[in-house]
Amino acid sequence: MLNRVAVLSDIHGVLPALEAVLAEPEVSAADRIVLTGDITAGPQPTQVLDRLTSLGDRVVWISGNADRELLEYRRGQRDSIPDPIAPWAAEQLREDHIDLLGRLPQSLSLPVHGLGKVLFCHATPRDDEEVVLVDSRLDRWREVLSGLDTDIRTVVCGHTHMPFVRLAHGRLVINPGSIGMPYGRAGAHWALLGPGIELRSTTFDIEAAVTQVTQDSSYPEIAEWADYFLHTRATDADALEAFAPRDGRSHAP
Repeated sequence: MLNRVAVLSDIHGVLPALEAVLAEPEVSAADRIVLTGDITAGPQPTQVLDRLTSLGDRVVWISGNADRELLEYRRGQRDSIPDPIAPWAAEQLREDHIDLLGRLPQSLSLPVHGLGKVLFCHATPRDDEEVVLVDSRLDRWREVLSGLDTDIRTVVCGHTHMPFVRLAHGRLVINPGSIGMPYGRAGAHWALLGPGIELRSTTFDIEAAVTQVTQDSSYPEIAEWADYFLHTRATDADALEAFAPRDGRSHAP
């Protein structure tokens, strides 16, 4: 049984944001650091992977759709990725990085004090790019949570880059938000589990981070990328408007 678990999601290859969160005392003291996917697709993919692997067995890894897409691109299983930075990020990865991404599970469960058996995934337990939101209808939650063991009463997911906690059919659902590409509010967002649930936000020097990422990354459009995502130009309203049609609400009776 783990007493404290730090959940970091959607780092998207942003090293300064990751370093700021890793420096948090609660993260340093956590029994495990769980990564709920989309770790690499961003401006500093190799640096982020090397930093995380340096932490050893304290880190528990889960693949996200962006990690899968980078892997498929490098293995010749696809010739394009919708995210413009992703093909560039895929080409930066070493073979040991590819091997690591190829071994990652889509989900796993851990026992956490006060929460019992907790399931960690990227988007939903059954799919790495399905969309569920804080205001998704209960029928949608029943659909995506169907098939889970009855002893799983807490589900942690990422993917949509906006933090929330909600109850759905007796299960607590937690989204920690995004470390490297937050929507709606600046900072690096993460969660601390055990015995309760805390949504946390770590502030850091955004301008210094923009400078560091811009100087460190060879991505051709890095200045525009860093300005947009590190300054959180996308609001939560923008993100919800973009994501909402994908949670099936338009087909609801």
